[in-house]
Amino acid sequence: MFELMKTFYSYTGFANFDYRYLIMIAVAMFFIYLAIAKEYEPLLLLPIGFGILIGNIPMLIGLKVGIYEPGSVLNYLYFGVINGLYPPLIFLGIGAMTDFSTILSNPKTILLGAAAQLGIFATFIGAYYLGFTPAEAGSIAIIGGADGPTAIFLTSKLAPHLIGPIAIAAYSYMALVPVIQPPIMNLMTTKKERLIRMKKPRTVKKIEKILFPLFAFTVSAFITPAAIPLLGMLFMGNLLKESGVTNRLAKTASNSLIDICTIMIGITVGASTQANVFLKWSSIKIFILGCLAFSFSTFGGVLFAKIMNLFLKTEDKINPLIGSAGVSAVPDSARVSEMVGRQNDPNNHLLMHAMGPNVAGVIGSAIAAGILLSFFG
Repeated sequence: MFELMKTFYSYTGFANFDYRYLIMIAVAMFFIYLAIAKEYEPLLLLPIGFGILIGNIPMLIGLKVGIYEPGSVLNYLYFGVINGLYPPLIFLGIGAMTDFSTILSNPKTILLGAAAQLGIFATFIGAYYLGFTPAEAGSIAIIGGADGPTAIFLTSKLAPHLIGPIAIAAYSYMALVPVIQPPIMNLMTTKKERLIRMKKPRTVKKIEKILFPLFAFTVSAFITPAAIPLLGMLFMGNLLKESGVTNRLAKTASNSLIDICTIMIGITVGASTQANVFLKWSSIKIFILGCLAFSFSTFGGVLFAKIMNLFLKTEDKINPLIGSAGVSAVPDSARVSEMVGRQNDPNNHLLMHAMGPNVAGVIGSAIAAGILLSFFG
């Protein structure tokens, strides 16, 4: 009986406990707290938080339960992450939910989405000089795009061993948009600039909405063929929505499909952060670089909006606050532009204007990922 009890104990989490697991369990609880109490990206942080909890219950190797053990259920689900399957499907759903009329009505806001990718290339240089390989540096740098699926897709191709910390960093900073961006936005703009009222966008015709995904995909795919899995699904999803003849497909892509993929990514990415794999100095460096990447991207978007205003007529000037929406955390960064704008003028609504650079940022981060993949893939 004693031997049986001893054998049973050896299979429990208590027998395999390590203080590092306790640290990660605390991180899991913190993510779940942010999701429920603060409502910071709950659709992302809740599955990730619970996934971290799942991945950090100490277990005996050989039971085929852990995410890194071939044959386990979690390992099968993780296949969609390490092989880049889930991100394109999420982009399909994003495309089916996205209205590109804000870009079409004010095309110059596309430039803000491009400028907000500054953090990606600045962080690449920083990561390289901190000792990461070019492929690893490219994967870390894409955190600056504030786009979790893009970060996972690129990392699965360039540095799959870093998927855990990079994905957690990317989704964490996406969730913390309302915390990180406002101080940078206020620091870089004057009160007068924050009070700028932009003129009402023009009405976009249906034919423009139909032609845009066809034209935009063709041009962007010729520029960066490596980004076709993301861009192709994004623009096809949008065409499903705008065509008006595939409403069932658009509804499935923008609801059931994207929700399922979000759950799968959240659980498996969270579970991949096993303490013995995740708690390394390289992970800490990735989180620091990720924060800098996100901050530089916000800085780049706001700064470029201010530069553009030097060449625009008074009636065409852009409120620089919408430049921060160039990071592709859709729609949260656009909501932050609205929030900060209304703090300065309660009647100044910037949300629709900010959606232009916001969706442009989605395209921009995918193109940036394609460029990095072309060079280092």
